[in-house]
Amino acid sequence: MKVLMKGNEALAEAAIRAGCRHFFGYPITPQTELAAYMSKRMPKIGGTYLQAESEIAAVNMVLGAAAAGVRAMTSSSSPGVSLKGEGISYMAGSDLPALIINVQRGGPGLGGIQPSQADYWQATKATGHGDFQILVLAPSTVQEMVDLVSDAFDLADKYRMPAMILADGMLGQMMEPVSLPEEGEKALAEKPWAACGHEGKRAHNIVNSLYLTPDKLEELVKERFVRYETIKQNEQRAEEYMVDDADVVVVAYGASSRVARGAVNKAREMGLKAGLIRPVTLWPFPTDALNRAAAHVKNFLVVEMSMGQMVDDVKLAIGCQKPVCFYGRTGGMIPTPAEVLEQIKALV
Repeated sequence: MKVLMKGNEALAEAAIRAGCRHFFGYPITPQTELAAYMSKRMPKIGGTYLQAESEIAAVNMVLGAAAAGVRAMTSSSSPGVSLKGEGISYMAGSDLPALIINVQRGGPGLGGIQPSQADYWQATKATGHGDFQILVLAPSTVQEMVDLVSDAFDLADKYRMPAMILADGMLGQMMEPVSLPEEGEKALAEKPWAACGHEGKRAHNIVNSLYLTPDKLEELVKERFVRYETIKQNEQRAEEYMVDDADVVVVAYGASSRVARGAVNKAREMGLKAGLIRPVTLWPFPTDALNRAAAHVKNFLVVEMSMGQMVDDVKLAIGCQKPVCFYGRTGGMIPTPAEVLEQIKALV
């Protein structure tokens, strides 16, 4: 059965049904409904909802809960995620799985409360200090928000690392019909590394990200990057739409991909061979799908609600085999299908 839900609330309900019972957050537009929904639901199911004194406190509470082996999450919008950066780095350095949701707004600074995709670099390149990556998944519909929350938790547990859902204010505020997973306790895998008490039956587990011996820290970082290569091989996700015979392929994720799809459909009606590649994982980036397309397309067109933060990743993915053009709006402005269609027509 489908129910009509706002994106922010769907994210929260999906997390609960994925086994999350511990939420620590702080209000900021345009994600506040997510935290408000958790404040109502968590006490009813025996979970923990805590509005922390700051974003910094909230993410460190997530770190503590994750260290104990439970599914925990936090959510925020752009400047709030910046404040969480240190805690995310600590989790990565401690090999802890947890979920961070960013419902992006315009920036830099306080910017505005309208939708944006200008946190792409932050999510994929510099979530915090040090040598590390996090898993980044980008939904384009409210239904996909629901589906990717469970996937993000599962992948975070599988690879022992933080995961992020990178949404935006448009998706967070949008209402669409969704099918939710069945209610009930989800069976979760054992976490033998967790610091959750041992009753004298095993050695102490220590969760830590501080290593004062340089060679030991280098060894751990290198081990982590071997794991990252495995993730790149196994976890790339992208949707390919009308790509097989396309001359121009639009590359867009999240809300921008919905706009781009409309432009591609209109271009096809006009006899223009356009297609769409929609990255679902922003890290690992879907280089395989782009390389397949690069073998036959004439141009790529990146469409974003930013000043072009994904462009370099597309160029690197295809080894600069074909021209990569860009069209974007920023500051909370949303590109229209007509604007994108004009870009496609110019390239054809």
